[in-house]
Amino acid sequence: MGPIAIDAERASGFTYSQRAYLIQVHRRNAGTFLFDPPAIGDMSDLQQATIGCEWVLHAASQDLSCLREVGITPTKIFDTELSARLLGMERVGLGAVVEALLGIHLKKEHSAADWSTRPLPESWLTYASLDVELLVDLRDQIEQMLIESDKLKFAYEEFEATLNKPDKPIPAEPWRRLSGLNTLRTARQVAVARDLWLERDSIAQTRDVSPGRLIPDSAIVAAAHAAPVNKQALASLTGFNGRASRTLLDSWWAAISRGLATNDLPATRVRSESIPPPRNWADRRPEALDRLTEARAALHEIASEMAMPVENLLTPSMLREVAWAPPSEITADSVGEALRSHGARAWQIEATADRIAQAFVEAPQKVTSEAVEDSSTATSD
Repeated sequence: MGPIAIDAERASGFTYSQRAYLIQVHRRNAGTFLFDPPAIGDMSDLQQATIGCEWVLHAASQDLSCLREVGITPTKIFDTELSARLLGMERVGLGAVVEALLGIHLKKEHSAADWSTRPLPESWLTYASLDVELLVDLRDQIEQMLIESDKLKFAYEEFEATLNKPDKPIPAEPWRRLSGLNTLRTARQVAVARDLWLERDSIAQTRDVSPGRLIPDSAIVAAAHAAPVNKQALASLTGFNGRASRTLLDSWWAAISRGLATNDLPATRVRSESIPPPRNWADRRPEALDRLTEARAALHEIASEMAMPVENLLTPSMLREVAWAPPSEITADSVGEALRSHGARAWQIEATADRIAQAFVEAPQKVTSEAVEDSSTATSD
């Protein structure tokens, strides 16, 4: 029967959940089918019908979690967006790739629509259908290009990694993702921001609305900075805005009151277990910065040779981890093992480990050589 094309439409920016509000499926010689997961509920029949089939998706990482949420999950995928990146295409959105490879223009006017709307307008359903009707043809064209560029093996390793990538763990204090939290200086201000964030999150979850559609992060931070003394002061605060800033004023004031009264004061800053950003390496670990700089240059050369973006050749965070804490003995094999421990695929290790190891070895030598040159120049001056 061949592969099936599948896509899902969410209501990001409108609803609290990231669930699929529409699922589109297309199979060559069978047609296109649209499913309404909230209305259907149990999607096990669709799962049963697709067991063992290759799923063709565009940017699979964006859709797999919401598809799994309704009980359908693939065992094999082909990702046309990821493939386009490996092929070095400059524009990798579905519309751009379809137009470049199939010569067909797709209108994308409903990509940011509220797909939780019911009933869905006919024009939206037509748009959603077109998102999958060309995917199988696109897959075949891209597969041939991957074969011709000797990148098909790379692509299938990437597909497997995407399919098996674990979900991100939920942070212990999700409210610390609040934009602008770092501008708050006292534990009391942070407590107010925390309790406001938790109140907003609870209301948003209950109403299934995106939290930012109630009040934005900036409103929470403004209230935490101001520490208003009563509800009227909060209502008159210029920075406290948003669709529900006044209609839910009692809820916001109750949250602020809890933050102002609590003895459970949070730390203003939390020590991160992750490595620091490279901009701080010069003072803390300059030799690591030297390794990173040389290795980055090497990766850019390899990416250019292989005609693909450097971030697809090797995820930047992987290189930073290994540059920060390299193997005790630097060889291509030891660097390869270090990269593997951070999630690098076999093809990435084969393409980069030797050059990264070489860059790590040469980095201190280059720094010493440049220092000698600078000293010599200063003396002659």
